[in-house]
Amino acid sequence: MALNADAPPPPLASLLSEWPRAAWTIGTLPLAWSQLLRAPRGDGRPVLVLPGLVNGDNSNLVLRHYLNTLGYRAYPWALGRNFGPRAIGAEGERLFARIAAIHDETGAPVTLVGVSLGGIMARIAAHRHPATVRAVVTICSPFAGLPSATNVVRVFETVSGQRSDDPAVRALLEEAAQPPPVPTTAIWSRTDGLVNGAVCHDADCDRTHNIEVASGHLLAQMAPDVLRAVAGALARDQSRSSSPAR
Repeated sequence: MALNADAPPPPLASLLSEWPRAAWTIGTLPLAWSQLLRAPRGDGRPVLVLPGLVNGDNSNLVLRHYLNTLGYRAYPWALGRNFGPRAIGAEGERLFARIAAIHDETGAPVTLVGVSLGGIMARIAAHRHPATVRAVVTICSPFAGLPSATNVVRVFETVSGQRSDDPAVRALLEEAAQPPPVPTTAIWSRTDGLVNGAVCHDADCDRTHNIEVASGHLLAQMAPDVLRAVAGALARDQSRSSSPAR
């Protein structure tokens, strides 16, 4: 997939709607919880959850609790706040080491669930280390566009120490834009106020599946529709893995 270099950021109205939509997400989650627990049961596989830009593991407490309740083994990434290379190392070595450690501990390849920037990192990890990655699920991750397709480009530059027009940044995004060599699900929203939804999904193919949800960006990983989509993606991969070869 070619990198979309022309996608603009979401309009101001969508950006301003993010905070009330996040509050709505928190309010609706308890009402939807019992229904969410009707999702297919997990098979105990390890799942590493990667946070979005500036966020840490606490931002994914609900998502990890949900996956653990379903029967998966959800791990925090344990690398502090996601400040891009400052968190995972210049070449991603700290993240790759974390994936390798979980793989060694469990004896199984690791499913990566990444939120926003965490999803871009998850796709790169799958490209670099496919033997230790089972599948990738991204949530509102702008992996198919440039930072200019977001309303957080200045935040990214400040916390990562990288310019958005740095050739190294573009090279990583071009890598992330290519379909990983493992099953991949992209969960995205066309009404996302922080990133352009058009750069958060890929064309469907044998290994790639897209799920559109009606969600904002802030706290998307707590939205009932997103949680349901993550559970469905993991169940679909579980069914695919258990099907007899033909």
